[in-house]
Amino acid sequence: MAVDAAIAEYGVIENPPTALQAVVEMAAIVAGTPMAAINILTSDSQHQVATFGFAASVCAREDSMCRLAVEQQKPIVVPDAQHDDRFRDNPFVTGEIGDVRFYASHPLRVRGGVVIGTLCVFDEAARELGDPQRRSLAMLADRIVDILELARRTRELDLALQEMTGLRDELRRSNEHLSAFAGEVSHDLAGPLSTVTLSLGQIEDRLEALPGEAPELSRWVDTGLRGADRMYAMIREFLAFARVGGLIDPRPTNLAAVVSDACLDLGVDPTDRRVVVGELPIVLGNSGQLRAVVQNLLTNAFKFSDGTEPVEVGAVQIEGGWRIEVADRGVGIAVEDARRVFEPLVRIDAEAEGTGIGLSTCRRIIRAQGGEIGLDPREGGGTIAWFSLPAAAA
Repeated sequence: MAVDAAIAEYGVIENPPTALQAVVEMAAIVAGTPMAAINILTSDSQHQVATFGFAASVCAREDSMCRLAVEQQKPIVVPDAQHDDRFRDNPFVTGEIGDVRFYASHPLRVRGGVVIGTLCVFDEAARELGDPQRRSLAMLADRIVDILELARRTRELDLALQEMTGLRDELRRSNEHLSAFAGEVSHDLAGPLSTVTLSLGQIEDRLEALPGEAPELSRWVDTGLRGADRMYAMIREFLAFARVGGLIDPRPTNLAAVVSDACLDLGVDPTDRRVVVGELPIVLGNSGQLRAVVQNLLTNAFKFSDGTEPVEVGAVQIEGGWRIEVADRGVGIAVEDARRVFEPLVRIDAEAEGTGIGLSTCRRIIRAQGGEIGLDPREGGGTIAWFSLPAAAA
């Protein structure tokens, strides 16, 4: 039944709020009666959850005098129950359970309009109840509902807090596992990277012994060595990044230098026509991690462009900082996919190279440095990959 569900939701039978005792005592004082009670009526029984002037008990619903007030959902005042056809045979009146003569009750209506019980006052002597007393009982009944509602919300907040505490603990464990995993991966990556660096160094030594020969090969060897050195630095920085749960030490960073380094990592020198770099500001961030972000965005721009127009890198000043843009004239991206690509392992184009981890890593880096990142369609075709960062203090 709906009433049983409502009673269970408020938990008033199992754990009645202690504040109810003060209200029921006030009701007896207001009415001038020796006894008062807060009764909760389930589908089959009545529970006295707070009483004044007598000990609380439980009885069958059919024996309850308050059953009528609950069913009719309105207050009842009976000067002498022995002369009232509705109550003269009730066991609380006949002496079987009690000797009630005067009886007055007010329904307790909770949210949803469900009446779950009453506030009642009674006496073993007949009496009358004035209008001011009736209004006072009605106000006290409303306060009882307020107390029940507050207790319900407090329980919900406690449960939510327990869940959040559990999630926090789980997140802490997850971060610890991530840190351990990052350490293992960093170690595994450092091994083959050392082999690459050693091999490139041997090639460089051989080329130095052949002056004037293979200049193009020498240039690419230099590029490879620089990239390997930066990869070492990136591995160290990402390992530290994972270990501290995404916290970093942002510092004033020259984005022009960051973009230049990222281009060199990709084998793109300042004269390369594939990239046009505009004026770039000083921002607050971590240069090594920002270089990884720019390198990732440039790689994607090259990957999805046909090379007929250059990739443009620029900055737009926004409130509190800068918006850095990497704009291409590639195939573009659908609006519904622009958010999904920042989720781990999501790849919109299954045929394109990559693992689907790059953009999710970029988002984590940028958010840890106080910014946001996204993809927007570019007017005339293509995509604008952007990220925002706080401006460095003057």
